[in-house]
Amino acid sequence: MVTRPRLLFYCQHSVGLGHLVRSMNLADGLAADFDVTLLNGGPWPRDVPQPAGIEIVHLPPLGMDADYALVSRDDRYTVEEAVALRTRMVLEVFHRTRPDVVLVELFPFGRKKFRFELVPLLEAARAAHHAPFVACSLRDILVGSRRAQQAHDDRASRVANELFDAVLVHADERFATLEESFHPTVPLRTPVHYTGFVRGADDVRPPAERQSRVLVSAGGGLVGEPLFRAAVDAHPRLLAEHGLRTTIVTGPFLPEPVVDDLVRQATGTAGLEVLRYLPDLGGEMAASAVSVSQVGYNTTMDILGSQTPAVVVPYSAGREDEQSQRAHRLERLGALRVLDADALSGPTLADAVRDALGWRPLPVPLDLDGRTRTAALLRGMLPVRESEPVR
Repeated sequence: MVTRPRLLFYCQHSVGLGHLVRSMNLADGLAADFDVTLLNGGPWPRDVPQPAGIEIVHLPPLGMDADYALVSRDDRYTVEEAVALRTRMVLEVFHRTRPDVVLVELFPFGRKKFRFELVPLLEAARAAHHAPFVACSLRDILVGSRRAQQAHDDRASRVANELFDAVLVHADERFATLEESFHPTVPLRTPVHYTGFVRGADDVRPPAERQSRVLVSAGGGLVGEPLFRAAVDAHPRLLAEHGLRTTIVTGPFLPEPVVDDLVRQATGTAGLEVLRYLPDLGGEMAASAVSVSQVGYNTTMDILGSQTPAVVVPYSAGREDEQSQRAHRLERLGALRVLDADALSGPTLADAVRDALGWRPLPVPLDLDGRTRTAALLRGMLPVRESEPVR
């Protein structure tokens, strides 16, 4: 009997929510064609629901600090204890589910710190009696400013050639290609497929009338404090001069002391609201006069879907340049306005919001159907075979 193919999806988010949200959107779409098991390697946000129809296995959560060193996100485990337990769990889930497809988010183009569990998983996949189809799930633009970038790219190309059957880039190649941010001297022989951008199942449609509100967000919020502080400083002027209220959505990972301080300021300030979470951020963005945010992958999908005038402040600390590249490409297409992080302040943000009020973004003709096309690509690349029952 031919049964539904089984898919094992590995996702590790280390700083923000972007990787997890994109992976959840993908997993939700893949569940129409596959029995999906998701290995989640980061902390699960308290307010984010776990979707039905997908088995989620939560590994002891790890992340990275400002110096890119592994840190435990669960006080019950040291890093060493988490590493040992995760390695066992990943292999146990692989052998239990016997997947037809293994989908790994970002590695080997990133996540080098997680080789300890990913290489054993991929080697087990290669050695299996019915070897699964192994693919990498990759966002549109890679970080391209590591200290040893050439060595990193060469290593990634070798690993991809040895252990992967395909690379799925979740982008429209008219907007960004892998070759623009990946430059190995070791030729990449693994086939690369562009799926289109991945967004949630529901299209965001602008309402008939927008609220007189600025909506400020920064993904998971872990690195959003400078933006939120600037928004608080800009608020009195925006309210007095333009009648705009300000709603700040901190995200689940903004440190509690910062949240408490922002809430305290909002309590004594007319028209200023601070929330931890909104279940439909894209819909709220569409209902706002101006969106102010960072420009991670998923926020970009919300911006493009909402058609709301958007001011973005790309996160660019340390070696991070992915958001800046995405932001300036979209600005050249007329989709949004950019305020660089090194120019961010209350007055500059107020000026940027004022200018956005009289501006309308241009529609951007990009392929946004990656959620559907990824499933179709994987089904088309799978060999037809009799699937063994799961024991």
